[in-house]
Amino acid sequence: MTATPSSPDAQDLPPGMAVLERGWLSANSIVFAAPPGDDLGAAVVDTGYVSHAHQTVMLVEDALAGQPLARILNTHLHSDHCGGNAALQARWPAVQTWVAPGQAEQVRHWDPQALSYTPTGQECPRFALTGVLQPGSTVRLAEREWHIHAAPGHDPHSIILFEPRSRVLISADALWENGFGVVFPEIEGQSAFDEVAATLDVIAGLAPRVVIPGHGGMFTAVDQALATARRRLEGFVRSPERHALYAAKVLLKYRLLDWQRVRMQDLRQWLDATPYFGLLHARYFGDRTSGQWGDALVQALVESGAAVREDGWIVNA
Repeated sequence: MTATPSSPDAQDLPPGMAVLERGWLSANSIVFAAPPGDDLGAAVVDTGYVSHAHQTVMLVEDALAGQPLARILNTHLHSDHCGGNAALQARWPAVQTWVAPGQAEQVRHWDPQALSYTPTGQECPRFALTGVLQPGSTVRLAEREWHIHAAPGHDPHSIILFEPRSRVLISADALWENGFGVVFPEIEGQSAFDEVAATLDVIAGLAPRVVIPGHGGMFTAVDQALATARRRLEGFVRSPERHALYAAKVLLKYRLLDWQRVRMQDLRQWLDATPYFGLLHARYFGDRTSGQWGDALVQALVESGAAVREDGWIVNA
């Protein structure tokens, strides 16, 4: 990962704003330093995965250059976007934490099933909640008013943040340079492809000049990215099993990024114990046993170059 502002250039961003481009295990973090006289204080949008929590604290400390962190904002509550919340709260106990609406009660009562951590087989330490980022309102970050927009699809509760003066968009996983994130409601049998399309329409209507995605470098070829995302979505709509296979491979690769290496027998046990894989297998791939399907997923990662086999181990590549 890199700890410096990513391409295109830091000069394309509003003053006081820095993008920390992370690896795919952790979502990008966007840091806003507080200008003199700003009583709201410094902020960070999204905090990465728990495995990188110590690194996240150091990166934010370095970016703020001695300023205390006053606010954490989460675009949504997938583990790779809020896994560093608890560590940042421990480092700065007075920090406020604001999240996308829809799951505030699950955070307050800490329900890892409803928050997706149990179904995905991922981890997120419990953190405290201050309030929600309400779509249709604004949030002030480094003396700029950022407009909050609902962005359902990848996650039904996700938001995106847009600053109209600079036309910079924090798109989270609603739009990447080469597509968008797994449409998680579809895994659970809920129709959400239409919501992905509607969110892409919202982004097109905002006409951003620069997009800071949840993963990957920031980019300016927005029309091209939207066209790529729409083509991918059309393919998923025509063949939902393509999305199911994509989702399964992404979830497996994500876990492998955390493990780095795992015995094949332990990986099979994890697949059997992780609810989302059971849902995908039963709904789309029931013509094979769970073991056969799990082996096929591993083989697909190996054939794509995303993993290698080493004497009974599966190793991240």
